[in-house]
Amino acid sequence: MNFESVLRAHSARYPSMQIQDVYKLIHQAVMGSEHAISTVEGARKRMERELTEMGTGPDESVIDPISDDGQIARVHLRPFVAQGGDPEILLNAFIRTANEYRGDRQILKDYWNTAIAIQHFPSAEMEEFIKSMQAQNYPAVHHSPEYERLYRPAYRVIWRKFIL
Repeated sequence: MNFESVLRAHSARYPSMQIQDVYKLIHQAVMGSEHAISTVEGARKRMERELTEMGTGPDESVIDPISDDGQIARVHLRPFVAQGGDPEILLNAFIRTANEYRGDRQILKDYWNTAIAIQHFPSAEMEEFIKSMQAQNYPAVHHSPEYERLYRPAYRVIWRKFIL
């Protein structure tokens, strides 16, 4: 799999993705879940809350590889729980990913260039967005309000070796 395939699959599955959603996908694919953990207890409470409040959402696979090597993936909570997955195992994989996986900002830039080449959004808008992210040292971002409303994302980003 290459990252262009990941982008095209996500664009097809989530046609209302905005530029910041593309950036979020790229950031997660490259940086893992490093931004998402402030404390273990906070991560646990957030996941418990999300599990009780997530409701219904689109049909998704349990494991959604997002890096070009397939090692970084989103584990979608709805199908994970529906198939009897143990939230504690997923939480531990999420925390280990945050603590042990380190990305490479050059790969983030390469993935972004791949996204520009696909031309799902105007190049000038993509360039403007990434310049603002670069000025902030490539922070994590939230999904766009449109993406949140339409797709109700509920997942954890994990390094697959910690859960499979």
